[in-house]
Amino acid sequence: MDLSIVISLFNEEESLRELVAWIDRSLSPHGYQYEIIMVDDGSTDRSWEVVTELSQQYPQIRAIGFRRNYGKSAALYCGFEAAQGDIVVTMDADLQDSPEEIPEMMRMIREDGYDLVSGWKKKRYDNVATKNLPSKLYNATARKVTGIKLHDMNCGLKAYRSEVVKNIEVYGEMHRFIPYLAKNAGFDNIGEKVVHHQARKYGKSKFGMNRFLHGFLDLLSIWFLQKFGKKPMHLFGGIGTLMSLVGAVIALWLIIDKLVSQARGAYFRPVADQPLFYLALVAIILGVQLFLTGFIGELVARNAADRNKYNIRRRIR
Repeated sequence: MDLSIVISLFNEEESLRELVAWIDRSLSPHGYQYEIIMVDDGSTDRSWEVVTELSQQYPQIRAIGFRRNYGKSAALYCGFEAAQGDIVVTMDADLQDSPEEIPEMMRMIREDGYDLVSGWKKKRYDNVATKNLPSKLYNATARKVTGIKLHDMNCGLKAYRSEVVKNIEVYGEMHRFIPYLAKNAGFDNIGEKVVHHQARKYGKSKFGMNRFLHGFLDLLSIWFLQKFGKKPMHLFGGIGTLMSLVGAVIALWLIIDKLVSQARGAYFRPVADQPLFYLALVAIILGVQLFLTGFIGELVARNAADRNKYNIRRRIR
């Protein structure tokens, strides 16, 4: 099969018929063998009934329905697991992503050799204050942290080689950082394509301003896990050792200074009367605790089920 289109949806009954017809119009002239995997993320409207009706009209539709709302990452994870196409495309169900971009994104993967092609909504039709400006700030931060030069990492319209989605695990709210997950899995040939952004036609956005705060926190989480997830001692042990050494040096210096002054008969201040001594003790205690945290984290990492999971690119014999 050439293509799998994974669509996560939540309360989008008004747009589904129009979306599927648009996909069919855009792809039929190219003769692709494709499937549409629609993942209903616990909708409370008639979305599932509409999907059921559409599956009878369009045999290429497959569907998964959650009992409750789990979030977009969970929907994409199940969609990726079910996908059978050589290329997997993700898009939103709100008609803001254009299926007419898919053939060119597929060409970039097949002919230009990209592992992943991310859409870039260069001209947006969202509210400037609540979406455009926060999105620019968020993407600028994401570029700095991840090292991936994408203008719109959170764009829902993306295309992947099948190997990419089969070798990454999307969970929590990590769907925003799939390019970073792919990069850390060894798929670092990541491209970008300017895509046409549509104004929302039905309903209202399911995402508020809080998603940007959550996005920054998730970005820090995924950076930490990818950087130190399998070697926590490198972070906690390093900081703990440094703090303990600094505290020990300060405490030792105060004690030696007191003994030297006492031997010379000069005035000296008792070590226990000096606030710096207690700060040194706090540094030593915190340093030991951080070191032990790294040690415990190392034990957990060494016993993790995926500690020896590696993505093999090629093999001879």
